[in-house]
Amino acid sequence: MSTNLDSIIEKLELRMKRMITFLPSKRRLYFDDLINSFTSRGILLCGARGTGKTTFLLIMAKEKQFFYVSADDPLLLQCPVYELFQKILTDYPGIIIDEVHFLKDWSILVKSLYDAFPNRFIWLSDSSSIRIRKGIADLSRRFVIINLPLMSLREYIYFETEKKLPKIDNLFDSRSMEVCVKILNQLDVLKYFKSYREHGTRPFYIEGNFKERLINVIEKSIYYDIPYFIDRVSENHLGAMRAVISHIAYSKIPKINVEAMCRDWNISKTKFYELLYAMENVELINIIEKEGTKKAYTKGAKIFFADPTMYYVLEGNLGNVREAFVAFVLKNRGKFWAEKDNRKGDFVFNGIRLEIGGTSKKPKEAHFVIRDDVDIPFKNVIPMWALGMLW
Repeated sequence: MSTNLDSIIEKLELRMKRMITFLPSKRRLYFDDLINSFTSRGILLCGARGTGKTTFLLIMAKEKQFFYVSADDPLLLQCPVYELFQKILTDYPGIIIDEVHFLKDWSILVKSLYDAFPNRFIWLSDSSSIRIRKGIADLSRRFVIINLPLMSLREYIYFETEKKLPKIDNLFDSRSMEVCVKILNQLDVLKYFKSYREHGTRPFYIEGNFKERLINVIEKSIYYDIPYFIDRVSENHLGAMRAVISHIAYSKIPKINVEAMCRDWNISKTKFYELLYAMENVELINIIEKEGTKKAYTKGAKIFFADPTMYYVLEGNLGNVREAFVAFVLKNRGKFWAEKDNRKGDFVFNGIRLEIGGTSKKPKEAHFVIRDDVDIPFKNVIPMWALGMLW
């Protein structure tokens, strides 16, 4: 068995080195911040498909001399995986397991390895952090969960021009808004913002065929990722999720009629809400609540694509793209809610009321208006592109 394990490790190592050799020359600016966060012995890197998780982990494998392996590699079917990983951790300072959910009983295996090798690093990746919470209770106490977001406008501009523009730390601070002027002096931001919103949220855009690649991401998220952490996913459930995608793409109103969906697809409300929750956790959709909502499962006050480029790729109704973009940027950066009274504004972020729109938008009772048709901040108007400079 030892000879067989040595042979498999040699083949896996060869694959790892080949992947490292052909890493893309352009790398996300966000990786610089991410590297500084990777200090714990146990880490789960999660994030939507196509954000660059594998690229980052291969960079770290090279830098730290860790052993990288993808959990869906067919070689892992040829031997006892636990014994294989034990041998790897005996010889290497750490192991990186990409797409860990492909391993059978992965949470038990990972916990055992973590406890058996207290001087070794175990870093994992997955498309959602939900699986580590559903794994075994004390695994989440051992592992730090870090999320890799979609690409920002700032990163997209770097890919296009190699310019490293400054970040904007606080959208609602006048000193931060002065950064906008410095950026505008360097390039035509609105030109890049337009193309970014259409195809710039994932680094694979640079390889071309963004539309086909993103549609593939949507399909894999529904058919491969979600069934791994929802029990008994049937054809009806898959159909309902495709219907949700279609509805969000083409509906003028960012809401879903749960009763109609359940009736059309012959599924219970409980199951439908579970599907919505899963779609949010693999970062297909964003469900925005009103403040104070305490339901375990909900359709939310508004529902958008988590990646605003999906509206363009699916050739959908673009009326909700502005709000979808604001939700994508701000939802995980503070307390973000749908405004209870839409006569006062659209969203509330950390107690600040926001109105979203274009030229015709009035402030109503909002503290700030975020507009996509202006390039420079003035009064209480924030140019929408500035949201793309937060990371």
